[in-house]
Amino acid sequence: WKDSLNRFKKNKGAVIGLICILVIAVFAIFAPMFSSYKFDAINTRIASISPGAEHFFGTDTYGRDLFVRVWTGTRYSLFIAVVAIFIDVIVGMTYGLISGYFGGKVDSVMQRIQEIINSIPTLVILTLLLMVMKASLFTIIMALSFTEWIGMSRILRVKEEEFVLASRTLGASNMFIIFKEILPNIYSQMIIMIMMSIPNAIFYEAYLSFVGLGLPIPMASLGTLINDGFNSITIYPYMMVIPVIIFSILMLSFNLFGDGLRDALDPTMKEM
Repeated sequence: WKDSLNRFKKNKGAVIGLICILVIAVFAIFAPMFSSYKFDAINTRIASISPGAEHFFGTDTYGRDLFVRVWTGTRYSLFIAVVAIFIDVIVGMTYGLISGYFGGKVDSVMQRIQEIINSIPTLVILTLLLMVMKASLFTIIMALSFTEWIGMSRILRVKEEEFVLASRTLGASNMFIIFKEILPNIYSQMIIMIMMSIPNAIFYEAYLSFVGLGLPIPMASLGTLINDGFNSITIYPYMMVIPVIIFSILMLSFNLFGDGLRDALDPTMKEM
């Protein structure tokens, strides 16, 4: 871990990405808390005011402060992505361990189920689920969790590795092999997969919100803010440009951070 940390520090792009993620997360958590404006407070007397000293990001067509709404929306986007990935890790680990370790007919059936789900485009599954279910924070999290666990389950198929065979030869139990041999040897791959999956979840949430399948009004996410700003882009471009910039920085930062973690935890990837 010390060597991995030293390799990570040498990657300037990854360090900058981590700093940007932390800064955005701090603003998303604390900016709405210390503002005198509420993200859903409507005041038509100050509608469509350009960014200035009083309203840093301006106001929208309903007079809501965009500074508070953008950071509240960022908070929701990050929360949805992190919770969805957490569920993916739990489901993927459980599914992958059962399928990859026990093998045989169990593995065959579980792999066929996984292939069927994986053959359907993610956006199609997400769109269909949200069209059937009522749009809400819980629904979006569950929809994102429905498909993203597949990638997590694949990294757990290590039953034929030498250290697993050695433990089995020495008479180790199934539970011992799973929790003492398999899991400790895939931590780095899991961390990399999680960091790579978070921007995907943020993107899918933003896309669904942009096409009108996101959080219900008056809740906000980066996708809903971009969608709202798109309707007024020719007259008030700042309403769309600001959330797009935050969204772009967030996506780029996670990708830089994920690439840096991959190179630090698995240096052979960089050599290849």
